[in-house]
Amino acid sequence: MKKHILAGNIAFLLIFLNFQLSAQNFDTVKIKTTKVAGSVYMLEGSGGNIGALVGNDGIILVDDQFAPLSDKIKTALAAISNKPIRFIINTHYHFDHADGNKVYGSEGAVIVAHENVRKRLSTDQFIATFKMEQKASPYDALPKITFSESLTFNMNGETIQIFHVKNAHTDGDAVIYFKESNVLHTGDVFVRYGLPFIDMSGGGNLDGMIAAIDLLLKQVNEKTIIIPGHGALSNKKDLQDYNTMLLTVRGRVADGIKSGKTLDQIIDSNPVKEYNSIFDKIEFVRFVYDSIKK
Repeated sequence: MKKHILAGNIAFLLIFLNFQLSAQNFDTVKIKTTKVAGSVYMLEGSGGNIGALVGNDGIILVDDQFAPLSDKIKTALAAISNKPIRFIINTHYHFDHADGNKVYGSEGAVIVAHENVRKRLSTDQFIATFKMEQKASPYDALPKITFSESLTFNMNGETIQIFHVKNAHTDGDAVIYFKESNVLHTGDVFVRYGLPFIDMSGGGNLDGMIAAIDLLLKQVNEKTIIIPGHGALSNKKDLQDYNTMLLTVRGRVADGIKSGKTLDQIIDSNPVKEYNSIFDKIEFVRFVYDSIKK
């Protein structure tokens, strides 16, 4: 057991150090803009994927990455629209998705998020998995419009449906659907880097994640284009494969618990063997185990 704990801690320390290093090299980051469908675009840089809806009513952004990238992001947006950024929709509270609030909020953009996102951004947060603190955001960076279940925008010829999925990646996750363009932005409820990070200290839960994906699968069709929280543009099959992965790992860990295996024995059975991960796999198995036991 001790060797597993040591390996996990080292892996997460390396991830944290890599983040710290990248945070000091934002000048090397390039913003890539991809037209998704209709007037919806995806911007990639450092951090979570940004969704952008452009049109005569102004620009709506879904997430805004890191504050030091704001000038580069605004330059990329200026290449596709001369309109101002009017609204920022946060999919959740994590810094790689919402740190840019500091800039856009101070410049007059209205920030929109689930009520739990405002609560978490208003106070210091400790992300236990990475053993790191996320400091409270300044007033201008806080959401000015919040919702508990859902919210709808009608702008730029799009019906923008925003809805909350409970206790999935965090306790404040929002999924955004651009109805006319048939584009879904999932935030980190769905990612393309393999086994996901689920923020238990931020209200996340494996069963909540699975329930959220089940809900999304009922709402999308074969033509829906999905903007994941991280990674390449996706489709319904990618979402189904992701759901299968979560269910498979949960099932294997649950079977181990039922058969009386210890956590160390379940880890040694390698229930995530065929799946990729940018995080430590042992920590993910530990998380699944703890989620089931609770």
